[in-house]
Amino acid sequence: MAYEGYDLLRIDVRGSVLRATIDNPPINLLDLELIAEFGRLIEDLRGDDDVKVVIVDSADEEFFVAHADVTLLERLPTDDQSLHDRLSYFHSFLEAWRTMPKATIAVIEGAARGGGSELALSFDMRFAALGRAVLAQPEIVVGLVTGGAATQRLPSLVGRARALEILLGGQDIDAGTAAHWGYVNRALPPDELRPFVDALAVRIASFPAELIAAFKAVVDAGLPDPVAVLNLEDQAFRRSLGSEEGRRRMRAFLDAGGQTRDVERAPFGLL
Repeated sequence: MAYEGYDLLRIDVRGSVLRATIDNPPINLLDLELIAEFGRLIEDLRGDDDVKVVIVDSADEEFFVAHADVTLLERLPTDDQSLHDRLSYFHSFLEAWRTMPKATIAVIEGAARGGGSELALSFDMRFAALGRAVLAQPEIVVGLVTGGAATQRLPSLVGRARALEILLGGQDIDAGTAAHWGYVNRALPPDELRPFVDALAVRIASFPAELIAAFKAVVDAGLPDPVAVLNLEDQAFRRSLGSEEGRRRMRAFLDAGGQTRDVERAPFGLL
């Protein structure tokens, strides 16, 4: 299958392994355009039975995905704060990665914060570069509740107390700590990271596709269903998005240089 016409994702298929490299300067914001390209990739992958493993990495060693585009969040409607009975668009987008009948791997060499962290959390496995990668859920800093399942995925990975430290502290978690806690599978030296992931991907891809899908389905069947409470997170997110404090903090973040490369390279939690 030909993967053509992508502008923000570099697609490379070798055997049964597809690598999607994010290239959305200046800081790989998760904006409408990048979300749309990922959505298109998901649809293309659904029609490609030959791909068994998907790797997502970045062309920028300092940023995996910086976070969701705050200017986009500012434009979202805030008049509806009711509890919905269907998943939000963003939750559905991330669930498509989690439930895909292929193995999915995130390679994190730089910052993965907010929506970038939640994108990585929706993958089956995450591997991070020691001394370079940081992960964070800094939504509280800009007056918001998370809107991409971090409240559900993190506790199952790191436990309730550490999940609350991540969510309520809003600070960067370095790769070594993230690996120790279970936020990522492993933290490896930068020069060892990609060779390790590549070898793992090739090994997984050597096994039958139906077995990969079956293992994912059975493992997930034994875990709490995050979908049951994602609508509560979505409602809390929309309420925080429409609050006076949330609007003030998002604007203060942008006015202080948020979403510029110099500011985003600094440790989070300083605003």
